[in-house]
Amino acid sequence: MEFGEEGQLLEPVEGVDEKNKQWKRVQVKLEDHVHVPIFPSGMSLESYDTYFDEYITKIASETFPQSRPLWELHLFKYPTSHAAGQIIFKIHHALGDGYSLMGALLSCLQNAHNPSVPLTFPSLKGAKNETSSRSRVFEFVPKIFSAVINGAWDFSWSILKGTWVEDDQTPIRSGVVGVEFQPVSMSTLMLSIEEIKLIKNKLGVTINDVIAGTIFLGTRMYMQLMNTEKSSSQNCTALVLLNTRLVAGYKSVQEMLMEPSNSSWGNQFVFLHVPVPKSSEVSKPLDFVWEAQKIVKRHRSSSAWYLTIRLWDILKKFRGPEVVVGYIHSTLMNSSMAIKNMIGPLEQMALADHPIKGIYFMVVGSPQCLTITAMSYMGKLRIAMGAEKGFIDSNKLQACMEDAFRVISEAAN
Repeated sequence: MEFGEEGQLLEPVEGVDEKNKQWKRVQVKLEDHVHVPIFPSGMSLESYDTYFDEYITKIASETFPQSRPLWELHLFKYPTSHAAGQIIFKIHHALGDGYSLMGALLSCLQNAHNPSVPLTFPSLKGAKNETSSRSRVFEFVPKIFSAVINGAWDFSWSILKGTWVEDDQTPIRSGVVGVEFQPVSMSTLMLSIEEIKLIKNKLGVTINDVIAGTIFLGTRMYMQLMNTEKSSSQNCTALVLLNTRLVAGYKSVQEMLMEPSNSSWGNQFVFLHVPVPKSSEVSKPLDFVWEAQKIVKRHRSSSAWYLTIRLWDILKKFRGPEVVVGYIHSTLMNSSMAIKNMIGPLEQMALADHPIKGIYFMVVGSPQCLTITAMSYMGKLRIAMGAEKGFIDSNKLQACMEDAFRVISEAAN
């Protein structure tokens, strides 16, 4: 069984001041939210693969009715080449971000082998710093100075990217207005966490650096495959989603709703504007990993993300949430793709005693031609790609991502 995104039982109050909108409890009619599609029986796995892909594309393109809570549950009760059956949770982003929704989903799941034992997750601790206390003192001042300078520059650049400066039109960015209303095709690939760790240890980087380097290299390989003349030097920006909560792991729904809480329910994220390394400047596979490490580390240590949050708060307070939404929409539209990742449990999960074979998530309805997500589960990393159907060749993109990981692994060993 496989999962996409998650749900809630509230709807927005209509007819109130725009700046004071709130949620209200409503009576939920399950028949309005639970959908079980019917297809011919006795078909081959390949046929059900096609049916499932077409069904995913269909529901991804449909908007939620505004007259009821913004969530749906779809039960695909036919075997595919991936699983015996699939469950799709379709949830509006207004109800919460991935952290909130994943916490809600995990509250409904148990350890498949021993329900009394809680699920465990990979450690988030970074590599130990062996430098002396004196060395750290001398490093502290220049780091603070660098964070301030970089923060001012990155914040200014993020404003320009959100209002004026656009990425180039490339094989992954059409630049067409209204791309969020186009049908989306989805593809996934599975990577071994142990193999990623081997690369990480050889290069002295993090797992996220290896993942980002693979995505960046695979993206450039696809761009060059589709447009060999210009793609190596075209400007391409990835919006990397950063969770701004000061927490180390998921919380239950009850914990998130407690006040005060630094892990409260809702949308608490910000974008890091990460330029995708150019093939004309970075040629070796491992250089993409090191470049990803350098760029992401610089942006994470910058104060720009904090300044961006304060900007959103000011816009929301004085001009209303719709202005903030418009600014975020423009930021997404002017960039080439979004990258989001989440951590899943190490053990197998179960829903109502049904073991879950795989899980992934995808954000649809974004004004971008390409969204890439990554999620770990049971020692595997699943990378999912949501691409504009008819503009991006999902099969070729998937093949390029697989080739990118292969050449990085070979170069590291």
